[in-house]
Amino acid sequence: MSRPGPGVIPGTGAGDEAIRGHWQDVAGHWRDNLPERLWRSHADQINADWLAGRLPKEPVQRLLKTDLFDEAATAGLYPLLARHARVVVGMDLSSTTAQGAGTRACGLRAICADARALPFADASFDVIVSNSTLDHFPTPTELDESLLELRRVLKPGGELLISLDNRANPVVALRNAIPFHWLRRLRIMPYYVGFTCGPKGLRQRLERDGWEIREMGAILHCPRFFSIHATLFLERWASPAVQQRFIRWLAGFERLAGWPTRYVTGYFVTARAVRRV
Repeated sequence: MSRPGPGVIPGTGAGDEAIRGHWQDVAGHWRDNLPERLWRSHADQINADWLAGRLPKEPVQRLLKTDLFDEAATAGLYPLLARHARVVVGMDLSSTTAQGAGTRACGLRAICADARALPFADASFDVIVSNSTLDHFPTPTELDESLLELRRVLKPGGELLISLDNRANPVVALRNAIPFHWLRRLRIMPYYVGFTCGPKGLRQRLERDGWEIREMGAILHCPRFFSIHATLFLERWASPAVQQRFIRWLAGFERLAGWPTRYVTGYFVTARAVRRV
C-alpha cells in the first residue's frame, strides 16, 4: 500500500486540528500520486452496486454524501448519485479533497465540513449516503455525535445508507487493535482508522437514536490486503484485459454477502435506515 508523506498522526485524544491536518496530508498525497487506481475502481463498483438497489427510484430533491475521497481520486459514486437526486451535496473534512472532488465532478456541490457538527439546517436532505466516513474518529462518542448530526439534517421519513468498517470481521478487529503508527510504518494502512463497530453495535446505535432499520448486511468480501497488493502489481505489469479479469474475479467474492458468515467475511457493515418523525 502506498504511504502518504510526513504529517501529523491522530490518535485517541487528538485535537480537531491534528485530525484535519492528517486528512489534508493524505489528500495531498493522493492528489499528487493517484495510487491504487485499480483497487479504487473495484471498491467504487462494490459501493455502487450496493447503493443502486437502495437509492430512491424517483429522483429526490437533495442528497448528502458525507465523504468525497472517492470523487477526488476517481469518478467515485457521484455519477450514480446524480441520477437519483436533483442536487448532490458532498462534504469532506479535508478542504483539499473537497476542492479536488468539486473540480472533477461537474455539478457536485462540494464543501469542507465536519460530520460531528454539520453546517446544514435541520431536515435539509431527503437521502444521506455515508460510506465509511464515521469510522475514522478516535472515540465512540464522536461516532455517536456524527450519527445524531446525520439524523438532524435528514428529513423525517428520509433514508440513511451507511457503511462502517466491520469490527465483526476478525481482520478488521485485529487491525484496529494495532497502534496506528505501526500500521503506517508497516504500510498496512496509509490513513487513520478510528473507532468502529460490527452489526450489533451499529444496530444498537441506530435503534437508540430512533431510526427504523430496514436492512443490514455486509459488503467487500474479498481478502482486502492481498487484493490491494495484487492490483498494485497488475497496474504495473499486466495488460488492461488481465486487470479487468482480476477485478471480475474479485467481484465474485460478493456472493458471500448472502451467506450466514457474511459478517465474518465482509469488510464493511451496511445499514439502510429511515428517520422516524
